Amino acid sequence: MVSEVEKLGRVSLIDLADSTGVDLYHVEKQAEYAVADNPGLMLIQGEIISQHYWDSVAEEINERLQECSQISLAELATQLHVGVELLTSILKPRLGTMVKGRLEGGQLYTPAYVARVSAMVRGAARGITVPTNLSALWSSLQHLLQEMDGASGIAVEGSFFQALFNGQVKEGQLLGSLRAGVYWTPTVFAGAQKECIDSFFSQNSFINYEMLNKLGISQPVQFLQSRYPDGLALVNAFAHPSLTEMVNAAVEDAIERGSWIDSLSVLPTSFGSQDASKILSHCQSLQSALKSQKAFIFGDSYVFSHTFVKDVYDRIEKEMESFNVSGSTGMGLSDDISSRNNDRVSHDSSTSVEANDSPSESSGKHAMEKGSRKKRGKASGNTKTVIVEGTSDNQDYVPAKSKKNQKKSKDTSSLHVSEVKSGARKDPRSQEESLNVPSEEWVVQQIMTLFPDWEEQGIDDPHTILRPLANHLRPMLINSLKEKRKALLTENADKMKRILDDLQRKVDEAFLNLQLYEKALELFDDDQSTSVVLHRHLLRTSAAYIADTLFINLDIYNKVKSGLEVENSQNSELVSLSPGERIDLAKTFRGSMSKKALAVAEVLEGKRIETFMVALRDFAEESGIVLKKLDKKLERTLLHSYRKDLMSQVSAETDPVSLLPKVVSLLYIQFHNKALQAPGRAISVAVLRLKDKLDESAYKILTDYQAATVTLLALVSAATGDEQDCSSDRITTKREFLEGLMPQLKGIVLTPSQP
Repeated sequence: MVSEVEKLGRVSLIDLADSTGVDLYHVEKQAEYAVADNPGLMLIQGEIISQHYWDSVAEEINERLQECSQISLAELATQLHVGVELLTSILKPRLGTMVKGRLEGGQLYTPAYVARVSAMVRGAARGITVPTNLSALWSSLQHLLQEMDGASGIAVEGSFFQALFNGQVKEGQLLGSLRAGVYWTPTVFAGAQKECIDSFFSQNSFINYEMLNKLGISQPVQFLQSRYPDGLALVNAFAHPSLTEMVNAAVEDAIERGSWIDSLSVLPTSFGSQDASKILSHCQSLQSALKSQKAFIFGDSYVFSHTFVKDVYDRIEKEMESFNVSGSTGMGLSDDISSRNNDRVSHDSSTSVEANDSPSESSGKHAMEKGSRKKRGKASGNTKTVIVEGTSDNQDYVPAKSKKNQKKSKDTSSLHVSEVKSGARKDPRSQEESLNVPSEEWVVQQIMTLFPDWEEQGIDDPHTILRPLANHLRPMLINSLKEKRKALLTENADKMKRILDDLQRKVDEAFLNLQLYEKALELFDDDQSTSVVLHRHLLRTSAAYIADTLFINLDIYNKVKSGLEVENSQNSELVSLSPGERIDLAKTFRGSMSKKALAVAEVLEGKRIETFMVALRDFAEESGIVLKKLDKKLERTLLHSYRKDLMSQVSAETDPVSLLPKVVSLLYIQFHNKALQAPGRAISVAVLRLKDKLDESAYKILTDYQAATVTLLALVSAATGDEQDCSSDRITTKREFLEGLMPQLKGIVLTPSQP
């Protein structure tokens, strides 16, 4: 077996079994012994191969390699019917001796071919001046070799190029840095890159990261920090310490001058607000000023001195006084109404049809006031008015209700309170609006008005600086406003109590009079047209007075409680509101109180006094005002006082027109025990109903006087133009006639001789 192998160099075990005539089993067993004893033999895949065989194969491969310049190991392994790994292990020890070539990437190359490709790699790499991915370079070289070698050329693997390249880098033939094995940065580029960066940074004291990205530096922050350890890494750029010192000096100067500065104005235009904020955080003088509250930073880049901010605050605080008045809902309404109605007071006393319709009402009013004063202690004893201070300084007036009314409205009031609290939690902005505090927009507008030169100082959008400043000032302004209101509320506590006491007194007297007048309307229930006239007259006079008194005084109370200065008119009792003014004032109240006030204002334009009574009681209950009920005893007292006052007025009356209503009212007290308030249109019906109560002579005097009064008023009303001289004579005659009847008319009521 050994001699056969030495003769042939490579023999199959099957062939050895045939040539020796021995069974294959014994041949395989002996082959193992033979290979183990002879190092020059090897048993591979059922074949015994000698080293002489491999030497001859190596010589053949070398001859072929010299002819082709490159051979694929895979092709050789296929031809020799062995594995590529085995062939590689056989050829490696013989490279450079028996095989004149280089093994790389499964290919055998001749030294000339390697030198040729190595020269191509060196030339291509030296031609690169910018960072390059070597994979793209190897692809270009492969394409070039295929064009040079033609169809017979074998494709060269990129690893062969990479190995040649790495060798040249180690030998110093190529200068540069290799990153991640494939990213090549030539030394010439790195030098130019660093030179460019150094030049820009030294000239400008900063450099943008975008510029480094364009230069091929993917991690600019780390690169710059390693190159300039003293620099400051910002969001968009890298700054030299001198830039921080420059900003620090500018800020320090602004603080000393009591002014402000935008740090971006002294920084390069490429810097953003975040860059400025970071530089400001490294300014030592600014940080010291911030700790001592000598300066403030608004909007990342704006630095304000404490002196400037205080000046702005002081000037806006002065404007808050006008804001406090002009910003209040309904402010000035009652004052304007009072001034208008005060001018109207003197005019109302002139001789007119409406003024003379109800002179008995004014006399009756004074009588009722006198009568009510006698019972004042008792009437006011059940009135318990409590001033409730709410959590906010300017909540509308909601006085405590009487014990009787508290029981009725307990559920409603608790529900209202819970709604107010929950509403305040859910919507803080609406709560601020209800507190009447300056809004952010108002503060910004005031700053713009007081300091109009923001745009002149190079600020494109002033709101970018004004809003942070306004947000800083607004809480202080609100606190100042609240303190002032709290102080005013304390000062006005006595004034509020006087307002409520005075209001309760007025309502007590007026409502008792209204109930007294209402009882007289029962006498005319059988006459629908007259009843409507009387009801409307009572609504326009006594009822309107009560509603106006409540509206005006509660409005004054709310304003005083809100800390607002309000002039309380001395003639408030003479103030009367028009329907439009009454509705506008009712709308200024809050919540259900406003709805019930509007209901009162609406029923005043109705036809029945009972409807007004219902609406008035609801509104009074909501506002905490007690309405005193007229009992029999108090009614007798008021009627007696009313009658006594009317008699004194009749006795002293010198105006013939004003005398008639007073006489009629006095007669109704004498015969019906009722206090009648009758307008001019209802006097004739009222006189007619006295026919059965008076004797014929007295009734005739009354009717003649009433007819003459109507005629006189008609003449006065018609006296215009050219007919004025003629009418004047007739008016004088008619007036003299009435003056002659006055003693007889007075005698009817002043002489108690009637049955």
